[in-house]
Amino acid sequence: MNDVVMYDVIILGSGPAGLTAALYTSRANKKTLVLGGDRLGGQTAGIAVLENYPGWAGSGSELAEFMKKQAETFGTEIVFTSAKSIDGDADSGFNILCDNGRRYVGRTVIIATGASPRRLQIEGAREFMGKGVSYCATCDGFFYHEKDVIVLGGGNSALNDALYLADLAKSVKIVYRKGAFTRAEAVLRNRVAERENIECLFNTDLTKIAATDDERLIVTTTDGAQIVTDGLFVAIGHEANTDYLSEDVARDNMGRLAQGSLPAGMFVAGDVESGIKMQIATAVGTGCSAGMDAIAYLNSKS
Repeated sequence: MNDVVMYDVIILGSGPAGLTAALYTSRANKKTLVLGGDRLGGQTAGIAVLENYPGWAGSGSELAEFMKKQAETFGTEIVFTSAKSIDGDADSGFNILCDNGRRYVGRTVIIATGASPRRLQIEGAREFMGKGVSYCATCDGFFYHEKDVIVLGGGNSALNDALYLADLAKSVKIVYRKGAFTRAEAVLRNRVAERENIECLFNTDLTKIAATDDERLIVTTTDGAQIVTDGLFVAIGHEANTDYLSEDVARDNMGRLAQGSLPAGMFVAGDVESGIKMQIATAVGTGCSAGMDAIAYLNSKS
């Protein structure tokens, strides 16, 4: 049986928030472990061209790799596994059971597990997931070269997905339940309007997904119209990744956490934190704050 190693700080999540927190705690000589989930960078890794993070002109995955190496320079350990449950407390140590079968113990914990795309809850959505229905344009867009696709949603993520797909697909239809893209940035709205192969269908939604005989999709809209398409990309918001926490931890309607909802020695950062803008710059800022708070907490106990 392996000896249990006590870490000063265990960080759940390897997105910008988690890696920033790790940079700060490691530089403060706190023994730091990042439990990085199933991929480095979280949602950031899926951004093909990152334009709105100051000082960076590459992809999201390149930024994540740079941040990982920077944190590791100061001694951060990173294990790519996800938490299944947390018990214990700051006095005895927080025990984190992970899906790799191992248990890790920390004097403090920073929750930075981010959010995942909200699943579409209509007939056929589950059946055709991975068979024409996708939640990641940068992951699956390659398979729709010179084909017809639909993007469902009207925020920044949906418009970014549509613009990315417009460079690959023959045509892109954006289906949005409201009358205008009021939630999206003006620069994205303007770019969408300029693309000849993007069509916007406002004041409508989808009610059903089925398949044609030749394995394309038929999507039915709220007005009864049926659209034949090769792929449907869903971008209708996000829900926080907090299923591993006990039910007595207070969450908002997106499953996100407020700092005051957590026990002593536990902190939150990034998209999983309630009430903040879901941006990389914001995630970095909250990661900095959570890291500094963890350092101050540990110093107060020493």
